[in-house]
Amino acid sequence: MALTTYVEAVRQGIWEEMERDPDVFLIGEDLGVYGGAFKVTLGMLERFGERRVIDTPISESAIVGAAIGASFMGLRPVAEMQFADFISCAFDQIVNFAAKCRYRWNAPAPIVVRAPSGGGIHGGPFHSQNPEAWFCHTPGLKVIAPATAYDAKGLIKSAIRDNDPVIFFEHKALYRRVKEDLPEQEYTVPIGKARVFREGRDLTVVTYGAMVYAAEEAANELAREGISMEIVDLRTLLPIDEETILASVRKTSKAILLHEATLTGGIGGELAARIAEKAFEHLDGPVLRIAAPDCPVPYSPPLEDAFLPNARKVIEKARWLYHY
Repeated sequence: MALTTYVEAVRQGIWEEMERDPDVFLIGEDLGVYGGAFKVTLGMLERFGERRVIDTPISESAIVGAAIGASFMGLRPVAEMQFADFISCAFDQIVNFAAKCRYRWNAPAPIVVRAPSGGGIHGGPFHSQNPEAWFCHTPGLKVIAPATAYDAKGLIKSAIRDNDPVIFFEHKALYRRVKEDLPEQEYTVPIGKARVFREGRDLTVVTYGAMVYAAEEAANELAREGISMEIVDLRTLLPIDEETILASVRKTSKAILLHEATLTGGIGGELAARIAEKAFEHLDGPVLRIAAPDCPVPYSPPLEDAFLPNARKVIEKARWLYHY
């Protein structure tokens, strides 16, 4: 059986939901004739027609605003930001309107905003950002960032079925790099539930998205030195699965928080605070963070490589913490 790429898994999940529910439709730039910038929507215009695969002008605010309005009429729009960086143009629509509809008048806003994010593709400062922390600070939203093809498919299906707004981050560097043998039968993955990606006993790395694989590479190297590293893949960033994180940290007694987004104000700080508040007596060392430095993502490939967290940086921190 042919393995399924991450990008194809997202495509399959959307396709299946459009087949299942006629209220699901797509809206965004270059989705139809072009098939999407990353070809996630390839063939969908031909199958579902122009009333359900809607090409728009370059206006993220209009895309999300139209999606919110459609959701009030009983539809389930999947809106694409061609790059996650451009989601800032729709920030007001998302955080001041979609996120607050349930609170203000108990109105569901079942929209999904797809956001291809992340570096490692030499896209420069305007096509490589990881803006998830902005939205994790906004009550009323759900924020998802899958690392595997299995989770990408299962979570996009769950996101489309959810009655509240979901921001769905897809790491671009994983699109064709990650491949998996997916089940033939239909499945979903629950929103709000992390998983232990790799069992370990000596220290815990909590991470998500592309950094799961940096952690895995580091864990393989450390295993040769007799250091056993557990990897917790968050999968959902809001709501946070605190139970799974704390259970792992209580087991290993040491924690590293790893994310590709820049350090200050990143989700790692929130996780560190929760671990300090609720698992302090189980800790045998300081809670460490590994993240990108506080600067824009460089365009130059050598500078981008230096900017991004990687296995080598995880290994250095993990060795230090193991011997603490």
